[in-house]
Amino acid sequence: MSEEHGRTGQRGETKEFVRSPNRFTDRITADGSSGWPVEAGRYRLVVSRACPWANRALIVRRLLGLEPAISVAVADPIQDERSWRFTLDPDGRDPVLGIRYLAEAYRARDPEYDGGVSVPAIVDVPSGRLVTNDYPQITLDLETQWTALHRPGAPDLYPEPLRDEIDAVNAEVFRDVNNGVYQAGFAVSQRGYERAVTRLFDRLRALSERLARRRYLVGESITEADVRLFVTLVRFDAAYHGQFKCNLYKLTELPVLWAYARDLFQTPGFGDTIDFDHIKRHYYAVHRQINPTGIVPLGPDLAGWSIPHGRESLGGRPFGEGTPPGPPPPDEAVPPPA
Repeated sequence: MSEEHGRTGQRGETKEFVRSPNRFTDRITADGSSGWPVEAGRYRLVVSRACPWANRALIVRRLLGLEPAISVAVADPIQDERSWRFTLDPDGRDPVLGIRYLAEAYRARDPEYDGGVSVPAIVDVPSGRLVTNDYPQITLDLETQWTALHRPGAPDLYPEPLRDEIDAVNAEVFRDVNNGVYQAGFAVSQRGYERAVTRLFDRLRALSERLARRRYLVGESITEADVRLFVTLVRFDAAYHGQFKCNLYKLTELPVLWAYARDLFQTPGFGDTIDFDHIKRHYYAVHRQINPTGIVPLGPDLAGWSIPHGRESLGGRPFGEGTPPGPPPPDEAVPPPA
């Protein structure tokens, strides 16, 4: 089985997909006590636009205006046997790190490492060494440790009074939705698949009920919780419904979640990070154990993402006391959905 976003799936006694833990969990901190101090221009964020875990970091970076402080490298959505590669760049090398494969930064950190190579990853530019691939912590640290480099008007995506509630919502969403689609897609038993899909859609129903009466998951503004749910919803019909057999309903058949997802997609910092071409080519062409032919579907029709969502009537302010981010840097712009 190919590695999904660089992480090797394990299977327990129940034959269910179990996501491997992150191996490199160093943190970049404001006071530098971790050994990795926050410093503008020192680090490079490596992503795939196909990957939902990396997409979280791209969205948070955009919303907080950290583009000048931490540069980004975009890997080819199609992996080979050495995993994420920089074949989108001239000469097949990342122009800042000078490497062809993300694995080179992993080996610079630990020459003996032979595990999965995952995105998002943050690399120390001067040394070329991987700092962290701890995707849940990366966004939290961008929100709480990088505050001195946030843009004027940056929203508070992890407000201290709401952290317990955000953490609780995130735990449920990760278990049943973010990771649930993979448990369904990589299931090797009918029972394991059905359990995963049942949990997934039970959670989606509960989230629909929650969001029917409020614009955002926690509080009156966008938080880390919305970022984490959005990255799965935006890939749902394009990848998970078909490739991962999460097909009780399409997102477009779930009125509340479909409107919620469009609301976020149309919010600066969300939809402008989404590349549906990368998403579809990765999921359908890389996972040959699920889709042996590698044929990438033409659909779904993406025009619906621009339809008005009507959720302003629920109140709330997308950026709280803050302001929207400006447009993405020209070299980071992605094509709008066709």
